[in-house]
Amino acid sequence: MALFVIADLHLSLSADKPMDVFPGWSNYVERLEMNWRRTVAEEDTVVLAGDLSWAMKLEDSYADFSFLHSLPGKKLLMKGNHDYWWSTKTKIDHFFASHDYSDFQVLHNCAYRIGEISVCGSRGWLYNSASEEDKKIVSREAGRLLASIQDARRLGGRPVVFLHYPPAYDSMECSEILEILLKEGITDCYFGHIHGQQAARKAPIGVYKGIKMHLVSCDFVGFCPVLVK
Repeated sequence: MALFVIADLHLSLSADKPMDVFPGWSNYVERLEMNWRRTVAEEDTVVLAGDLSWAMKLEDSYADFSFLHSLPGKKLLMKGNHDYWWSTKTKIDHFFASHDYSDFQVLHNCAYRIGEISVCGSRGWLYNSASEEDKKIVSREAGRLLASIQDARRLGGRPVVFLHYPPAYDSMECSEILEILLKEGITDCYFGHIHGQQAARKAPIGVYKGIKMHLVSCDFVGFCPVLVK
């Protein structure tokens, strides 16, 4: 029973917005499926750390989630900045149940115990200068992250944090998110959102303020789920 993670699938089976137009993304759905099937077993779990589907509404995401449902393993879903289909957890759970997607669970203000690890996290946020809107978003995301980590503590195991946004990038740093990670003694943080090798050089990959940072955007990891444990 292994735990994997991957972010930024940007599936467009439900919408006319293929990612193949970008360098390195040719045949990305086929490559993702091939790598997933040879890597992930039915008893494994994959964290999908945001930007999963280009669908604008939950009811329009059927093709994308049917594709993910066809792949092995359980899936823990997180929200990204482009997941416009995202609704309340209750509505998403109902949508999945109505289509018999029993392999999907939403990671939102909660945690899941997978072997020795308690999976926790939130979307996160980044900003150059904190506007009033940024402050509201950061406060909300920091609260969700803390609630998730606290639930992870309740479940036992080692809390590992998954975000969509990196907690730092180039000259930006979300001090509120980083403060929680440091205060809670988090040793590993996985995130997506960043695309392209040049942009990845500005991301905190490796040890950052004592925390191991892992970039797991789909194109950065070769369209293959990354082993966590």
